[in-house]
Amino acid sequence: MRRPPLLLLALVAAAATACSSGDVARTATETTTTAPVTAPPAVTTVARDCGAEFLAPLGTRQKLAQLLTVGVTDAEDAANVVRTEQIGGIFIGGWTDRGLLAGGQIKPVQAASAIPLMVTIDEEGGRVSRVKDLIGVAPSSRVVAQTMSPDEFYTASVQRLAKLRELGVTVNFAPDIDVSSQPDDTVIGDRSFSADPAVVTAYADAYIRALRETGVGGVLKHFPGHGSGSGDSHTGAVRTPPFAQLQASDLVPFRNLVGSGLGVMIGHLDVPGLTTANVPASISPQVMTLLRDGTGYGAAPFTGPIFTDDLGGMAAITDRMSIEEAVEAALVAGADNALWISTDAVPSVLDRLERAVATGRLPLQRVDASVLRMAAYKGALPAC
Repeated sequence: MRRPPLLLLALVAAAATACSSGDVARTATETTTTAPVTAPPAVTTVARDCGAEFLAPLGTRQKLAQLLTVGVTDAEDAANVVRTEQIGGIFIGGWTDRGLLAGGQIKPVQAASAIPLMVTIDEEGGRVSRVKDLIGVAPSSRVVAQTMSPDEFYTASVQRLAKLRELGVTVNFAPDIDVSSQPDDTVIGDRSFSADPAVVTAYADAYIRALRETGVGGVLKHFPGHGSGSGDSHTGAVRTPPFAQLQASDLVPFRNLVGSGLGVMIGHLDVPGLTTANVPASISPQVMTLLRDGTGYGAAPFTGPIFTDDLGGMAAITDRMSIEEAVEAALVAGADNALWISTDAVPSVLDRLERAVATGRLPLQRVDASVLRMAAYKGALPAC
């Protein structure tokens, strides 16, 4: 009789050994065969891109409109520019009808905006006070520093800012952190807390605490420092001391406070050693880069929104270019928000900006980044 193949004998022997190993082994074998253990399905989590979600429904013109803040005359003017162009913000000036705030007419204007609308104002106290008839008179910054402690100033500021908030104001273009020893009635003068950068920092910090307490947005101004400027940018070009000299004084409060969560406003300032000749800071790429990076003046990088000073009513700009040219130049340079004092030019400004995007002068990627900075500043981004 022929012997079985060695491989077959080996398999039979293995089977016999397995059978003689007892019930536990047999049960385990049966379990494995009849009821295999199945691993749970893999769970894939896709992180939400809140920025992309916010930008998705916006066309190019709508994005660009979010980068504009314009002065309005009354509720009708405000509602019209918000409804037709969906601009990002309106500015309440001394010429604006008081009924827009005092009469509660701001609410339907805000309701006309698909994205939360900035309602902005200049309310420093002293001679720069747009609604002192509605919220009360406040002393100038210089008088504040001479007569109050920072904590007393904080308490007084909470009271006034709360009243602004009740009126519908969401952003105050303050505090002015210029360092100045110039006479009270000069363009900065008594708008400055002091000629001492440490004093300016202390009182500005108290004001920032009051802004946080009341939920009003704030803006540090006028970068890189207007306090020692040669004149008034409302009436013509202004030259500051050389950039190296600003480092030890004018730039100190910005260096100390730039990480406070506020916006920063750029002045219309010619700065030797920093800006190109005849290109004021508000439209200067060098100034925007200095602020963003921080390293050029020993500060932290700035990630918040950059505002321009008024581009439409100040001769330091209007003597040089049209409002359409100025807004484009500011955004191309790196500003996030262009401010001026009337609504008339909004359509022509947006037309020009659309052309700038189409030709690549203003990259859409940069527009998107600015839109998202402004949305974050306004608290308009969806929660992620």
